[in-house]
Amino acid sequence: MFGNLKKKIDEDYFKTEVTKIDDNDVSIAMDSQDKVDDKINNSGLLQKYSELAKLMYGMLKDYRIGVYNKVPWFTIATVAFSFLYILNPLDIIPDFIPGLGYIDDMAIFTFGLRFIESDLHNYLDWKIEKEA
Repeated sequence: MFGNLKKKIDEDYFKTEVTKIDDNDVSIAMDSQDKVDDKINNSGLLQKYSELAKLMYGMLKDYRIGVYNKVPWFTIATVAFSFLYILNPLDIIPDFIPGLGYIDDMAIFTFGLRFIESDLHNYLDWKIEKEA
């Protein structure tokens, strides 16, 4: 059914798209937190990522306000791209297709987590130390 998709979701696609992210995209992602949260929580496939998304938004927010800067731009761009992709209802597999629409969103989010896992752990450690 989707064999003729022009784009293929893989590591190369992800890295290419992340390099296109700029400060404006990060701002859009930040301003869309409620929409992303709703979409993650209302989709059966993405619900397990809800807590990770909150942590990612926390890191993005702390980065934007300047209290946490021990994070490379690639990580910030990865978070923004992942959220903007989730927001896009007409991405590679449109979200309105029952049972399949969120598979690509989940794939993008999973790629993103894999690329930023150590930075996310470092942020969590920093946050725990700050609160102690």
